[in-house]
Amino acid sequence: MVAKNIKTAMACGRTLRTSTRKLNAVAASIRGLAVEKALNQLTFSPRRIAGEVKKVLQSAVANAENNHNMDVDKLVVSEAYVGKAMVMKRWHARARGRAGRIEKMFSNLTVVVRENEENR
Repeated sequence: MVAKNIKTAMACGRTLRTSTRKLNAVAASIRGLAVEKALNQLTFSPRRIAGEVKKVLQSAVANAENNHNMDVDKLVVSEAYVGKAMVMKRWHARARGRAGRIEKMFSNLTVVVRENEENR
């Protein structure tokens, strides 16, 4: 069943300097949470990338408040998904004149927030 007048707001973080697997673990921890709980979760998370995810979530909340006139206290993280971005390829000197390949991964993050209908 699809509700017709569900307001959503989103924010994207592009070229975050981490792999998609590491970023998806952080994104999965905030999916479905209320925004206030999600911000607390990210504030005290030991993961390095959690600070960048927190910035993207705060941007989505600001978009919801300023662009769509939503109530900040009723917002819920409805979606948080991760995609691949560019890969920087570097090399590391190895034994006997060889080179080892190093791949420095980048990821994209999209966070979508919506108003929770149950609190109305």
